[in-house]
Amino acid sequence: MSAARSWRQQRFDAGFGWITGPTQYGGAGLSSAHERAYQRLERNYTFPAQRIYDIGIGMVAPTLLAYGSDTAKSRYLTALHRGDIVACQLFSEPGAGSDLAGIATRAVREGDGWRINGQKIWSSGAHLSALGLLVCRTGDPDKRHANLTAFALPIDSEGVAVRPIRQMTGGSSFNEVFLTDVWIPDELRLGEVDRGWEVVIATLMNERAAVGGPAAGGSGILSTERLASLLRRFGRADDPVMRQEFMRLHSELAVAKWTRLRSQARLRAGQRPGPEMSIGKLALTNNLASLSRLVSHALGPRIVADTGEPATYMWSELVLGQPGLRIGGGTDEVQRNILAERVLGLPR
Repeated sequence: MSAARSWRQQRFDAGFGWITGPTQYGGAGLSSAHERAYQRLERNYTFPAQRIYDIGIGMVAPTLLAYGSDTAKSRYLTALHRGDIVACQLFSEPGAGSDLAGIATRAVREGDGWRINGQKIWSSGAHLSALGLLVCRTGDPDKRHANLTAFALPIDSEGVAVRPIRQMTGGSSFNEVFLTDVWIPDELRLGEVDRGWEVVIATLMNERAAVGGPAAGGSGILSTERLASLLRRFGRADDPVMRQEFMRLHSELAVAKWTRLRSQARLRAGQRPGPEMSIGKLALTNNLASLSRLVSHALGPRIVADTGEPATYMWSELVLGQPGLRIGGGTDEVQRNILAERVLGLPR
């Protein structure tokens, strides 16, 4: 993490850390075209992985910029983009996963702030975070969507306890977060009281854009060049079944890329992220499932036992972790419902 932070700080201080951001918060105030040009250039070089910052930059920061008070934006936006702090999302609960309107964590007015009690779960990166995007119930429970309020929660607040959850990959990137009589000032509220559902939707659309991004273009772990090299190295490039699986994945990646380009065009036009973000999220989970099948078939026993050969056993973490992505960022079933209702016009 220290290497990732050092790289992000150097990049930000050189003027490339938030190219499209407002200058008053440390951004360069330039266009998306400038940012894309820099990203194309950066891909030609090796630098520390930045995944620990994905939630803070892709989900929390855009919501904070849109809904935060001047105090909250000044306090956190520069720190987030510079990599000084990590942020997480505090939405799901043990009794309310994808049904966020059913959450039980409650915030009650107290003086010039709020007293919060409840529990969150499946909070990625919370054990490393300094800030959490929190949604609580603040009104009549029977109103569901019309009684939620969002907050920017300092994780070091008194009464916040983070407990990592052990996963079958051996890692602990998810967490339970317990909130016991936590007090935060009203200046850290995001949006209007009881209008938190609007903040939730904006954050989820940004999340699906961020999560769905790797599905497009065949880059990173989904690099088709890397996969072709893997098949050739283990003598599977002429196997008709392997070739068919490879080309199916290649085609799916191309379609995902075109859909992503359409989403980016909407954003450049000043429009809010739309239902196509759900397509990106589904594309990612489907493409990673296809990738898992492909490398499993290509590597055989090498994927379950470390033979010492490079770029073999390392794929086991992907194979074990990939099913969890069908839940994170809104389950596949929720994404399909969104597309059915908002794109196809089907009844709820």
